[in-house]
Amino acid sequence: MPYDIERYLNVRSAYGASFGPEGERVSFLMDTTGTPQVWSVDGAGEWPHQRTFEDERVGFASWSPERDELVYGMDQGGNERMQFFRLSGDGSEEVALTAHPDAKHRWGGWSHDGERFAFASNRRDERVFDIYVQGRDETGNDATLVHEGDGWLSVGGWSPDDDRLIVSQAYSNYDQDLYVLDIESGELDHLTPHDGNVRYTSASWGPDGDALYCCTDEDSDTLSLARLDLDTGDLETVVDGGDWSIDGVALDDETGRLVYSRNVDGYTELTVGELAGETDIEELPSPDLPGGVAGGVSWGPDAEKFALTATGAAVNTNVYVVETETGETERWTYAATAGIPESSFREPELVHVESFDGLDVPGFLTLPDGASADDPVPVIVSIHGGPEAQRRPSFNPVKQYYLNRGYGYFEPNVRGSAGYGKAYSHLDDVRNRMDSVADIDACVDWLAAHDAVDADRLVAMGGSYGGFMVLASLVESPERWAAGVDIVGIANFVTFLENTGEWRRELREAEYGSLEDDREFLQSISPTANVEAIRSPLFVIHGENDPRVPVGEAHQIVEGAREQGVTVRELVFEDEGHGLTKLENRVEAHTAVAEFLAEHV
Repeated sequence: MPYDIERYLNVRSAYGASFGPEGERVSFLMDTTGTPQVWSVDGAGEWPHQRTFEDERVGFASWSPERDELVYGMDQGGNERMQFFRLSGDGSEEVALTAHPDAKHRWGGWSHDGERFAFASNRRDERVFDIYVQGRDETGNDATLVHEGDGWLSVGGWSPDDDRLIVSQAYSNYDQDLYVLDIESGELDHLTPHDGNVRYTSASWGPDGDALYCCTDEDSDTLSLARLDLDTGDLETVVDGGDWSIDGVALDDETGRLVYSRNVDGYTELTVGELAGETDIEELPSPDLPGGVAGGVSWGPDAEKFALTATGAAVNTNVYVVETETGETERWTYAATAGIPESSFREPELVHVESFDGLDVPGFLTLPDGASADDPVPVIVSIHGGPEAQRRPSFNPVKQYYLNRGYGYFEPNVRGSAGYGKAYSHLDDVRNRMDSVADIDACVDWLAAHDAVDADRLVAMGGSYGGFMVLASLVESPERWAAGVDIVGIANFVTFLENTGEWRRELREAEYGSLEDDREFLQSISPTANVEAIRSPLFVIHGENDPRVPVGEAHQIVEGAREQGVTVRELVFEDEGHGLTKLENRVEAHTAVAEFLAEHV
């Protein structure tokens, strides 16, 4: 049975779980009202209660370890300048904790006694992040500046005795350093001096506070789970990454219980265990979860159980609670599927495409019911952003809508994507940028040879960096595309880097190239510089408040394409930022896109 796009966009997601201090209640985020809000539930099968009622999206919620209260974060109009609020467990009392609406605040966790929390913020200087500690009942300017930063800093958690913080500094998505900050003295101990690009991510304190456990690709292509000794600086492998990265670890510093995830060609493999020694893990039964992707672990008291989020290509996102020792798993949330039968959601096929230089490019191909050589279908090539992101088999209601409408859906992970090792992620850096676009061209060749695909009805669709990839594909292979849909995409790398948020420029230049050294090259590969090649109908969507890819990128490509006589539609939302989060806006945008594709494809 066909359903309209609004029905699919009303398929809900529940995620971002946080255990309450008694271990009997879980908070989570759910978008039932149209934007993500804080909800809580007291057990499997219990009725959930909405705790916040805001028009704007909530970005996270974290329960106090000792009190019946939580902190949540919310921005305005998608501007990503998150502010913190303290909320009582029943939602009846709320206190604004920060009073810097022009600054970003990035949560760093509660102290174990629930008296303080830590965060990173660029309130002193928009270009850099400092580290702050604030008492639970302090507000406004009461936060204590404990370290002045000089770059992109994040807080990774409190030590077992609450006197130190993990601090991470990112130079790019594939190059970080770890530090330990003494809160009282302000002394910052650099733990990971290195040369070249090395990741040290997902750091957690060990049980005795004398070591960190993290995921790192030091001396390897993939991420391994390692122990970093704070006294000696020695880094010992706990679990080797091998062919596939261990991309996350959640460790309870009181019990030594942990959960780590391995990313196997986009699918999650979870391992649950307990430290039996500094580098030895006694494995426990793994949970039985639906779908192919899981993460976001939150430990309950004494680590007797943990909550996490699970999703799949044909399974909408929900929160599950796992008994640590037995692996027994219960579903705690029931985000609605808007009356659409779950049996109608379709699973993808994992495929691999040989690119122009012999590189193996993985992707997920999903075909609608009835697609065949006798009835070939149009296909949307959906290109992820990042560029160091990865398309994984998680639930996407928009994809399921198009499948229901008779479109195929192809999601490639071109060179530069995360999840396939360090070398793969760097294959598109700076002067190799257009090789990733050539990967799309190879994917189009592969699709054109598929019996069930109509090669004359291919659509390029993508957001953010994926929006650049859409525009670049329309430029490089204009004869191949029936239409393009660019969502918050980069149209000109020079103006993008000049106008993106001050705090982001250095990180983005590490990937794309610098304005100082690579300006001419960046201009030469920008779609606006080659707009005369575009012939396909183009739909451009953007948020007026986008701090990452400013809305001027949309205006540039729209104006340039129209001057060439290209059929163009532009849709800008005044109350959105980098992407669309509000239901009414998503309905308007995707309804318009569906009509646009129906006309041109």
